[in-house]
Amino acid sequence: MGKRHDGRAVLKVPGRNAPVDLLIAASYRARTRGLLGRDGIEGAVLLTPCSGVHTFRMRFAIDVAYLDGQLRVLAVRTMRPGRLSLIRFRARHVLESEAGAMARWGLRPGVRVAIDEC
Repeated sequence: MGKRHDGRAVLKVPGRNAPVDLLIAASYRARTRGLLGRDGIEGAVLLTPCSGVHTFRMRFAIDVAYLDGQLRVLAVRTMRPGRLSLIRFRARHVLESEAGAMARWGLRPGVRVAIDEC
C-alpha cells in the first residue's frame, strides 16, 4: 500500500455489497482533528499512519478498528467519549466510525478490507 493523502475514498468490506464512504486523514493536521467537533459521521475515517486514538472532547461513542499494513483488521473496539486507547504496535492505520457501524458492516478481526481512492 502506497502513501495515502487526505481526501475521499470508499471502503470495501468482504461480504458487503455497498461500499462505505471513507474520509482519509493522512496529514498531521487531519489526523489531529479526526472526528473532533462533529456530532456524528456517515461512513468512516481512516487515520494513517496511526496506532492509537483518544476520544477526549468527542460528542459520541465510536467504533475503532486497528489495521495492519495489509489492511487486515487486528482488533475492533467501541470507545465512549473521554477515553484513551492502548497503542497497538502492529497497527499502521485506524478506522473510526459511529458506534455499532462496524458490526453492521461485518468488520471483525481477520477481515481484510480494500480502499479505493476517488
